[in-house]
Amino acid sequence: MKIVTITTDFGLQDWFVGVMKGILLQSVPDVQLVDITHLIPQGDIRSAAFILRNLFGMFPEGTVHLVVVDPGVGSSRIPIAIQTDPLAYLVGPDNGVFSYFLSLCRHWEARQIQNPEILRPAIGTTFHGRDIFAPAAAWLASGKPFEQIGPSVSQLQLFRWPEPRVEGSRAFGQIVYLDRFGNGITNLPHAIWDRPPRWAFLPDRGIRIPVRRSYSEVEVGEPVCVPGSTGFWEIAVRDGNAAEKLHLRIDLPLVLEAT
Repeated sequence: MKIVTITTDFGLQDWFVGVMKGILLQSVPDVQLVDITHLIPQGDIRSAAFILRNLFGMFPEGTVHLVVVDPGVGSSRIPIAIQTDPLAYLVGPDNGVFSYFLSLCRHWEARQIQNPEILRPAIGTTFHGRDIFAPAAAWLASGKPFEQIGPSVSQLQLFRWPEPRVEGSRAFGQIVYLDRFGNGITNLPHAIWDRPPRWAFLPDRGIRIPVRRSYSEVEVGEPVCVPGSTGFWEIAVRDGNAAEKLHLRIDLPLVLEAT
């Protein structure tokens, strides 16, 4: 059985996600559909890219990841499908949303979705999730050749993972994602040193935050830096919302201090 994951910024109110699922089920009745999230902030490509990064290696070989976060729908940006090594398929717009996932792959090949056998007969300018991306995901989930998707694409719109900088006992990074609990996930990996850091410092806020192994090691309402489940350090507030209390935002600088 083929698996198709679906990630969008469509929300839960309208019919958009359901229609894409209908397209998939018409073509591949036994496909297993997995909703990752449909609550990405509207048009937030970088948050979508981070969410997709966390799917890497978590699904069986050959899974199709359908991603529709597409503020440029109807523009000159192209629709693409990508085959990766380890084997997975990515389907969505060429707008950078696949950047972080591809940075973890050994190799990948991209093709523009262009085969008329795949596309719906009438393609609109506002709902490529229905007209292009879901049909392409169905094509791949049914086992049809990736090479027949369309012409090869040698260059994609990609943005680089923000690499941290280490200077002695200090590591310089930034917030890369805010989750629904208000936790600020950083680009600083757990094993950035061979010893755990002691403090996290937000220079733009003038706030020094203790590093602990779990939320429960500080008092209720106090900020803490913990090793998150993504493999990166994150800023939280016990039983609270760090994004609100500390005014966190994506790209906010953060420094880990080992001493």
